[in-house]
Amino acid sequence: MRPTAKFSISFGLVTIPVAAYNATDTAASVSFVRLHTADGGRVRNQPVCSLEGTEVSPDEIGRGYRTDDDTLVPLTDDDLDALPLPTAKTLTILAFVAGGDIDPLQMGKGYYLGVDGPAAAKPYALLRDAMERHQRVGLGKIALHGRESLAMIRPVEDVLVMQVLLWPHQIRPMTGVLPEREVKVAANEVRAAETLMDSFGELSEEDTHDHYREALEEIVAAKLAHREPEFEAGEEQPAGQVMDLMAALQDSVRAAQRARGETVEADGDAGAGGAGGGARSAGRTAAKTAARKTGAARKTAERQPAKSTAAGTTKRTKGAVATGGAATGKKSAAAEGAGAKKTAGAARKTAADKQTAGRGRKAG
Repeated sequence: MRPTAKFSISFGLVTIPVAAYNATDTAASVSFVRLHTADGGRVRNQPVCSLEGTEVSPDEIGRGYRTDDDTLVPLTDDDLDALPLPTAKTLTILAFVAGGDIDPLQMGKGYYLGVDGPAAAKPYALLRDAMERHQRVGLGKIALHGRESLAMIRPVEDVLVMQVLLWPHQIRPMTGVLPEREVKVAANEVRAAETLMDSFGELSEEDTHDHYREALEEIVAAKLAHREPEFEAGEEQPAGQVMDLMAALQDSVRAAQRARGETVEADGDAGAGGAGGGARSAGRTAAKTAARKTGAARKTAERQPAKSTAAGTTKRTKGAVATGGAATGKKSAAAEGAGAKKTAGAARKTAADKQTAGRGRKAG
């Protein structure tokens, strides 16, 4: 690679000559050219002088600054080199901050920084290792390609990487972006979204592959060969308006589990706080059922004679316990089942006390 610029990093009294290399390759991205639709001819941008109306060669093109009244002031390379800016040749580090303090919206073009000469190797390694151990990135200012910019330096493996940053005033405000009305999200919906986030897993190599470029190249090849393009049949993503947010979240979790070959959780398990949500709900239902049956047994005991009341109450209470235990066993909610048994035990004790009281009245 050829360096795009050379300058020095100023780290206190330490100076590190470096060469900057483009870290990204825009040529690898998909790009199109403009065509004349009538005959397929290429439409080009020709540099034309606005005064003469003639095409201008690249060696005749310079740079100029346009003032507020549209006056064009020519500027040469010597004019720019004479600017009284220390950032023209030096990136002076102004502060060291945590990487998370940098707003990603400010991130611009990236450059690899290599040493420019043998003498720069040791201070280069010193700055790199110090930032890596201290978990900090360096912030400074540098003039590149005719303009001054903020810059961030950070270690990536064994290389220092410089990221050009936008100025804070270049970040637009968020006015008019947020919904006008406040939206309230339920706690169980947030838990369901967190469960869905956990089910995504890590990025794979297939996820970071440029499938759009491959498909476009297949279309171009098919047109050149006068044939139909051939594409692999992929899984069609569901689309449409979401009517039930919780159902959509739960379906998404199950779809992610099926994609990874995992056992799909039952309905109601994914979403409301994990796999135990359905079991807890079933346990609460069993406890309520047992309580209702126990209450009915207590009312019957008050209306019937003492001896038959005790026997009937015991029989029905055992049925309530069996019903609660069966439901609890199916849903693995032992705690709620125990609560139902405790309620039934209290009913049995109450019935026994009433039987004793009835015998006392009869004897009297």
